[in-house]
Amino acid sequence: MTTADVSVRVAWAQDAAAIAAVQRRAWEQRYDALLPDLLTERGLDADTHAEAWQATLARPPEARHRALVALERATVVGFVLTGPATDPDADPAVEGAIGELTVHPERVREGHGSRLLQAAVDTLVADGFTRVTTWVDSTDDETRAFLAGAGWEPDGASRELADETGAGTVKQVRLHASIGDPPL
Repeated sequence: MTTADVSVRVAWAQDAAAIAAVQRRAWEQRYDALLPDLLTERGLDADTHAEAWQATLARPPEARHRALVALERATVVGFVLTGPATDPDADPAVEGAIGELTVHPERVREGHGSRLLQAAVDTLVADGFTRVTTWVDSTDDETRAFLAGAGWEPDGASRELADETGAGTVKQVRLHASIGDPPL
């Protein structure tokens, strides 16, 4: 059997360790100083992180929650999470969300992010959503520019995430895009 050089597919439970490794590597780069404390506080070593992903992939909260993986041959190089929007001002019947879109830092600018984003939007449209949102770190100009280039815009919402001690915080802004047609 031959496989395409690059592709996107629904994540399988067997992808858990690879997804966890991509996520940890991206987090190391993105949150460098905050990450060790955050992982230590939560007791999230590599094995525990992979086990958490395995449980999530094996039993998603509902059918409209999906994880998709970007592959280069058979290697997971990125992932995206989709599902109904959960923000207090969202209508989860028509508004979907991208919970996280992550590409391994050594594999960015190779088209994996674009393929994941398109597959996520296609999945959300197939699930009947007409609008999609995502939260982006306020200092992540690269991701914001990537999403803006794909037609996403800020909607004015912001939030601040803090660890349990309050010592580390991450400020985020929400972006949105219209997808699909509204229901009749």
